[in-house]
Amino acid sequence: MPNAAKYLFMVSMDVAKDKEALFNEVYDTEHVPLLLKVPGVRAVTRWKTEPAAFNIGGERKVLDGGSEPHYVAIYEIDSPAVLLTKEWAEAAEKGRWPKEVRPYTTNRRHVVRKAI
Repeated sequence: MPNAAKYLFMVSMDVAKDKEALFNEVYDTEHVPLLLKVPGVRAVTRWKTEPAAFNIGGERKVLDGGSEPHYVAIYEIDSPAVLLTKEWAEAAEKGRWPKEVRPYTTNRRHVVRKAI
């Protein structure tokens, strides 16, 4: 699946188990739609760690995510500068996300990747 943008902003985190349903509902119905309105944000895809296994060097390796965050959102953006805009800052603070969800997230990681 080719990306429309040259940059990815990857946001990873865990969420308290008792807030997981709220987390997913707010992320899907409020947070992502608000951020998709920001100029320079082309697409957002959310992912959740899935236990799996693969074979390498004749051995089976189990993938359980370990200490990696269980949720990942991948934002396709035109430039890292998008993340510094007034529109991004305002969208990220709208809705229930800042007060009802963000405080219950942990193990947060943010990284920008450039297509090569």
